[in-house]
Amino acid sequence: MAKLGVITDGISRDFEQALTVINETGLACAELQFLWDVEVGDLSDAQLDHAQRLVAAHGVEVSCISRHIFGGLALGEQETDSPAYLDQLAALRRCIDMANALDCRLVRIMSFRKEMILFGSQGAEQWVVSRGAWDKLKALLMPALEIAAERGVRLVVETGNNAMINSAWLARKLIDELGSEHLQTLWDPANSLYCAESPWPAGYEALRGALGHIHIKDVLVDMPKARVDCVPLGSGQMTPYLEQIAAALAADAYAGSVSLESVYRPRGGSFADGFRASADKFKALFA
Repeated sequence: MAKLGVITDGISRDFEQALTVINETGLACAELQFLWDVEVGDLSDAQLDHAQRLVAAHGVEVSCISRHIFGGLALGEQETDSPAYLDQLAALRRCIDMANALDCRLVRIMSFRKEMILFGSQGAEQWVVSRGAWDKLKALLMPALEIAAERGVRLVVETGNNAMINSAWLARKLIDELGSEHLQTLWDPANSLYCAESPWPAGYEALRGALGHIHIKDVLVDMPKARVDCVPLGSGQMTPYLEQIAAALAADAYAGSVSLESVYRPRGGSFADGFRASADKFKALFA
């Protein structure tokens, strides 16, 4: 059975307040991204100790340490000895330290800045394909996987907006080609709506056996207008797929974690209000 949780700063960056709301709504897991306006991996020793005590006091499991590692970096500007790239590897090591301190086995990575067209033929490879980008992505991820193997954690690469890996299909291709037991997918099917991938059945089927973690939210996507609006769960373009995804996870005995990504904020309200607008629906679907 899936373990249900939420990305805590989607409720509040006051970590204790977020954990209190998690307890009130009966969720089991906390995914950590920002705590007290500090990104994971950058907490002081005192802040990490405080976080450990709060996690224990509220009886929650930390499902994933979710820093935006490699997010936004342009592949063409990076080599394995580039300062910005090495900074990201250092941040990864700090996140793994935090994961180990909180008894968590998953650390999120992103997949650099999106190059739009990766593959093509019959002339496209000459004129529109970002030649070499796919192979360079794999080469730049290998040192991160070596660190994960040394430290005994698993990395989950998110299907992210503005990221090289923005679809389930690309995530599965990456995982198969890298061939590491230390890499799985953090599937965000709502993000993949923006690259016109159907979450069901295409997205889910692509990732069978490669799912490490899942984000669930709902959105309205308008690609020609380059626009995304966040909405309560079950009221947007994810609505036709949610029950099918939940049923498939149950049928496949998925035992990983599913986080409500609380990015909806009602007009005049707070992100905590947005979380409460979706929490009951989330639990009804995935519990």
